[in-house]
Amino acid sequence: MIVVLLGGARHTLLELACEFEQRFYDDGAKIVLTPEVREFLKTPLIARLSVIGADGYPHTVPLWFDVDADDLIIISDRKTRKVDYLVNNPKANLCIGGGESAEGQIGTGYMFKGDITVEADPDYKWLKQVTHRYEAPEAAEKDIETWRTTLDMIILRLKVVKVTKVY
Repeated sequence: MIVVLLGGARHTLLELACEFEQRFYDDGAKIVLTPEVREFLKTPLIARLSVIGADGYPHTVPLWFDVDADDLIIISDRKTRKVDYLVNNPKANLCIGGGESAEGQIGTGYMFKGDITVEADPDYKWLKQVTHRYEAPEAAEKDIETWRTTLDMIILRLKVVKVTKVY
């Protein structure tokens, strides 16, 4: 049994999973992100997007994201398996943060469930914004130019219907 010290109290991992899971909305309707979640999303962490593959199994990839109102925005090349899978089934899950750090600390994170739409990125607005969020200016400009001229860049817009706090 693994016991975790959190806020001065001892918890098993099962207790953490059951007791501390916070569901903000669960009826399939689009939600409004809470101030706590918005603050968390300001940090440019690597997210993990899970979609359902052609074989019926989850297909999970690490990627960058940003926020647009209550939607989460992901940049992508149109010619990827995740986009092909989303065209067939728009249901997705995006997990950001959570888990144990290299130092053994349990970190907070959030899991976002919803439907994704595949959209154009006029004038590469999101390509620029997301890339600058994660890279230094010089590297960002170089990557933006490369991706803009060699790939078919689009955005994936996750319309969140459920947010779950994870550890």
